[in-house]
Amino acid sequence: MAPAPSARGTVAFGPYRTWYRVTGDLQSARPTVVLVHGGPGSTHDYLLSLAALAEHGWPVVHYDQLGNGGSTHLPQAGADFWTVELFLGELDNLLHSLGVADNFVLLGQSWGGMLSAAYAARQPEGLRGLVVANSPASYPLWTEELAVLRAQLPPGVNETLLANEAAGTTDSPEYLEAMNVFYDRHVFRLPEKPTELTASMMEIANDPTVYFTMNGPSEFHVVGTLRDWSVVDLLPRIQVPTLLLSGRHDEVTVGAVQPYYDLIPDVRWEIFEESSHGPHLEEPALFMKVLVEYLRSLD
Repeated sequence: MAPAPSARGTVAFGPYRTWYRVTGDLQSARPTVVLVHGGPGSTHDYLLSLAALAEHGWPVVHYDQLGNGGSTHLPQAGADFWTVELFLGELDNLLHSLGVADNFVLLGQSWGGMLSAAYAARQPEGLRGLVVANSPASYPLWTEELAVLRAQLPPGVNETLLANEAAGTTDSPEYLEAMNVFYDRHVFRLPEKPTELTASMMEIANDPTVYFTMNGPSEFHVVGTLRDWSVVDLLPRIQVPTLLLSGRHDEVTVGAVQPYYDLIPDVRWEIFEESSHGPHLEEPALFMKVLVEYLRSLD
């Protein structure tokens, strides 16, 4: 169970509100670890176990990105509203509103890893470190890698997926059943889903505006506005020590992660052999050990 928060609330982001949760003391000499969740269109819930970093001495901030969870929902907003720049601006606003912009570490998971890398490439003065977890460096590259994983599914599964994608029936029961075959292999491999993961999945289902607009109907059918987005050209600009984390069975394959390792000047990479897309939930003890060792190295 995650430790109790020391503060919760919202900060103004233009006419909107961003929900946040603090664990630990933001006045600590150690940098605050700011957790940037995936999706886009998910919530902080599935990363809640990482609040335990506060018990090791690092204050932690979770937040829900605009459009989901406790933050302002905008179900009528069009595709031109939901942009990378919007979420970069929201992150910057949160850091300054909470007073941690002069001493922080970003930990971005999945889409949050790409967003965090793009923010780090701007070389903010207070950034001390970057953790990119289970994140592709390029959507076009990731799409190529996903095609390989899909082709390796049991006979008939990818054919069902392709047929429904072509017909526009990705909400059909047969598509959802076939989709779960992929998810059980490459998104979360354990037989029981933790409550915090279920909570985030339910939040996406409750308001899929952002997810459907920017990503698409599933993790592996990326047809939204992010389909051509890449941070590859930005990676050489990242100047802080960077930790890459991924799962051996991850939907974000080694090939999709490789540009981070090739192009960030100061980087190390840890692959969790028994995990897919959520090693912080699939191998939590090892994940926390690796993360704490990295954070101590920044001291």
